[in-house]
Parts: sequence; C-alpha cells; structure tokens
Amino acid sequence: MKTIVMKFGGAALETPNHISKVAEIILERAVLFDHIVVVVSAMGKMTDELLSLAYQVSSSPPKREQDMLLSVGERISMALLSMALAEKKREAVSLTGSQSGIITSSHHGDAKIIAVKPSRIIEYLKQGIIVIVAGFQGVSEEKEITTIGRGGSDTTAVALGIALQAEKVEFYKDVQGI
Repeated sequence: MKTIVMKFGGAALETPNHISKVAEIILERAVLFDHIVVVVSAMGKMTDELLSLAYQVSSSPPKREQDMLLSVGERISMALLSMALAEKKREAVSLTGSQSGIITSSHHGDAKIIAVKPSRIIEYLKQGIIVIVAGFQGVSEEKEITTIGRGGSDTTAVALGIALQAEKVEFYKDVQGI
C-alpha cells in the first residue's frame, strides 16, 4: 500500500476558495496513492493574528496559554479541509497533533517531537479515509498541548512520513524551489 504525506502551508489555505483547490489537489493524488495523510498549517496569517491578540491582552502571555491559543489556527484549517473533501464526496477525518500521536517535550512554544505514535492515523488509513493532521502541535508526556515553533508543520509532516514509512512527503509552498 502506497502512502503519501502532503503538507500545505498557510498561503495554500488562505481562503475557503484556496481550501477547495487544495481538496482538488488531494483528490488528484488519491489516484496514485492508497493512503493519504495531509498536514496543514493555519490559514494565511492566522498564527500572526492570534499572537497579536495574545499581546493585546497581555504584555507577557504565559507560554502554556499561548500554545493553547496558537494551536487553534491549524485546527480551523484541518476541519475546513475535511469538510471540503466531504463536499467532494471523499471521506476525510481531521485530527489534532495530540490525536495523531505527536508526543513532544514540555517546552512550550518550541517543543521537540520525541515520539510519534500514529495508531489512530493508521486505523483511519486502513478504512480508506484521508487523514488531515494539524501541524505545528503535539502533546507533552504531561498531557499539555505544545507547539513546535515556526516551521513546525513541516517538521510534523516529515515526522509522520517517517513514522508511517511513506513513499513520499510533498510540501506545497508559496515559494519556488520546493
């Protein structure tokens, strides 16, 4: 069974129209791969906007609460993309980093991935369901939501590619050369 991990950045998910186009790209790849895992970033500049909100209410936001806030951006993207695929008659499920088995260190704002236990992902893939994963986040061994820092969705995609023994990990970026 061929597996691909596809990662879409914020620019690719900027608007609902962009999300619909991403769903089409995923469906095109589904012709070539049996199992598809998609890692998403937050839409457009949402992470920056959420961080700005944090600093509007606190001059020094607690790192734990900042992680709770910032993890919302990817959750919005994953749910909307799953809905867009459902609209196109393809079953998909969205999973947070913690639901996906991304285990991290406890360092809020710059956590490191220490293990990937993708059992839930594997179960959905066996059923032929496309899995949409919120990048940039995981859960510490203390069960705290953590973020991996800038570029964390790329890191998530690579970690999942390795854990799932994917044939391919593809990055869809708004810059040339990727």
